[in-house]
Amino acid sequence: MSEEDKVPSPDGTGVVPEPEPETVRRRPKWLAPAAVGCVLVLLAVGGVAGYRMWSARELAEAKEACAEAADGARGAANDYNALVNGQAADASAVTVDQVKDARTVDALAKALKTTVPEYEGCLAGSKAGLDEATSKLDRQAAWYKTHAASLGKAVKAVESSRLDRTVEDAEKLLADSKGRVADEKTRSMLEQAIKDRDADAIGEAVNAVDGSVKAKAKADADAKARREAEEKAQAEQEAQAAADAAAAQAQAQQQAQSYGGGYSYGGGTGYTGGGYTGGGYTGGGYTGGGYTGGGYTGGGTYTPPATGGGNGGGSAPSGPISGGHGIGTCTDGCASLPPIRH
Repeated sequence: MSEEDKVPSPDGTGVVPEPEPETVRRRPKWLAPAAVGCVLVLLAVGGVAGYRMWSARELAEAKEACAEAADGARGAANDYNALVNGQAADASAVTVDQVKDARTVDALAKALKTTVPEYEGCLAGSKAGLDEATSKLDRQAAWYKTHAASLGKAVKAVESSRLDRTVEDAEKLLADSKGRVADEKTRSMLEQAIKDRDADAIGEAVNAVDGSVKAKAKADADAKARREAEEKAQAEQEAQAAADAAAAQAQAQQQAQSYGGGYSYGGGTGYTGGGYTGGGYTGGGYTGGGYTGGGYTGGGTYTPPATGGGNGGGSAPSGPISGGHGIGTCTDGCASLPPIRH
């Protein structure tokens, strides 16, 4: 630019250069659409990338939520199964005759027949599938918690009813065992256990009382057997003594009849025959060829018959026959004498 072409500036501080003639350049017609297309492509690529990033983040969050739900369901299921296999299993072994209220046993059996939900886990590959699995797992966890609570109540009802029956039976045993135990301390233990409602202590005390009752029963039976044996032995001894005494008495009587006591023969008005009359005959024994003892004593004399018969009409002997000197020579009258008995 020449000096002549310089124009002063409006504020007078300088000059404003004159514009030089520009060379006119024409842009291609495709440039603008291409630029727009590039922008759109960039926007599309960015949008897709952003969507993918968003989708990935949503999927990750869904997986995390499903995993948490799965953990909750597994925990609730484990708690429920532990109850089923533990306390509920023990309580289910209780029979109706072991509880005071049989309805508790039926209620527990019904609670154990419930079908548990099937665990599926987080197997879906999409957010929608994972969200559905999460909801299902949450429902399963709630089911396990609800049924664990109801099952626990059923178990406690059976245990409480069983304790009531245990206490009732223990009270009956305490009353029935009064005066029937060998050791009274066992009943005191049982009484205290009943007051405490301690099932284990009651069981131990019941066993102790039962053992003490059996011990006393055995001791009483042994004592009774000894007493009966002693009474039987004494009775046998007394019977034997009585038998011996009776035998001795019989033997003494037999000996007295055979060797003692003597012989007596009494006649009423006597014998009147060939001239013999007498009031009776007594003798203490017989020795040698003569008869000695009490001798012969008669109420009259011996009169031999007279010639031609008669009843005492003949002559008399020189004197009466005395038993103290023997009979001596016997004539016709000896045939009328009774035989001598030994």
